[in-house]
Amino acid sequence: MTDEPPLRRRAAASRTGNDTQHPPSEPSDAGTEPTGGQPVPLTAPREGTPEPVAAPDQLAEVVARFANGAGPVALDAERASGYRYSQRAYLVQLRRAGAGTVLIDPLPLPDLSALDAAIAEAEWVLHAANQDLPCLAELGLRPRRLFDTELAARLAGFERVGLAALTEQLLGFSLEKHHSAADWSSRPLPESWLTYAALDVEMLTDLRDALDAELARQGKSEWAAEEFAALVRSGDRPPRVRAEPWRRTSGIHRVRGARAQARVRSLWYARDQIAARRDTAPGRVLPDSAIVAAAELDPRDEKTLLTLPGFGGRSVRRLARTWLAALDDARQLPDDALPVAPTVEGPPPPHRWAERDPAAAARLARCREVVLRVSGEHNLPAENLISPDTIRRIAWQPPEEITETTVAEALRAHHAREWQITLLLPDLAQALPPTP
Repeated sequence: MTDEPPLRRRAAASRTGNDTQHPPSEPSDAGTEPTGGQPVPLTAPREGTPEPVAAPDQLAEVVARFANGAGPVALDAERASGYRYSQRAYLVQLRRAGAGTVLIDPLPLPDLSALDAAIAEAEWVLHAANQDLPCLAELGLRPRRLFDTELAARLAGFERVGLAALTEQLLGFSLEKHHSAADWSSRPLPESWLTYAALDVEMLTDLRDALDAELARQGKSEWAAEEFAALVRSGDRPPRVRAEPWRRTSGIHRVRGARAQARVRSLWYARDQIAARRDTAPGRVLPDSAIVAAAELDPRDEKTLLTLPGFGGRSVRRLARTWLAALDDARQLPDDALPVAPTVEGPPPPHRWAERDPAAAARLARCREVVLRVSGEHNLPAENLISPDTIRRIAWQPPEEITETTVAEALRAHHAREWQITLLLPDLAQALPPTP
């Protein structure tokens, strides 16, 4: 990075050599004074690891505490991706000055709207908010204002934007992330997992303050505010339903022909129904590699099916008749019911542009040069300066009349923020005409 951000803020104890594993009690300043030495391992929350809240009376007490707290509210959620079919939250973590840290078990408490009302006016602090906002919304938790520490770090030009990396670099504490892929749907949750979950919000508001100061130092506070507001708005939109989700089967590019594609589709939906019924991750019911192998070979009997890669597990073998029935369904389809090439919305893949429309390919190359140059000048990732899809769309189909006004309108139509438009104009307008 050309504009290196300040590095660490240390606990007073760590500066004097005390080998403590607790952070300081609610820090009063958010400075980022660089210091040397090794980061302090953060292994226990400052008030100890709380027991998960699982009863209505406990939740009412938490609501009162957080309503009377002060300042931003740090939030996180743990899902069971890779284990469960749904993306629901299986643990919610919150921390606020004056309220401490709370862990909430949403299985017995699926409605947290009372807590939402208690903290509605506060700024919510999340890391990688787009991952947690959908499952929090299912519980009735929707931010009105938020600060995303991962997105803030990207805008500030940090190369490593994970929570552990930022906590170490900016605050001088190291976080262990060895439970991040755990099955959070299991009960009871082990003590070590609860400690891990509590530590995820332990320093989040401190990290927010450090990043906020760094954004202000770089003159990027308004950029971040626009990005955070867009995240809040995105939480109000219904989740996108992907058309033909079976086409995302890993390895499907090896499956040739419409009939074989129909076998992928039939097996995919058979697996999906079982996974949804069991609330199990689809890959645990039948791996994608097995679907592709069966689609390629089209086995007609159980013996042949079970020799294929991915069909050796006991639970998979027990469903052999289901898989054979799905293959038979695809075999019986009339030709006009076979999959057809999907309608592509927007421009074609860029590698085909030179052949289909050389002028558009040249426009895209010039636009990308502008984006790379401007992102380098402002020390932020190109994809955060502007969505690559937006650049492809306006390069493929630019406004009929190229002016700064029409290009700005086209960018807004593709949800570009005002700070992005300001940085990219007029250079982008000059790159779009045939002869810039």
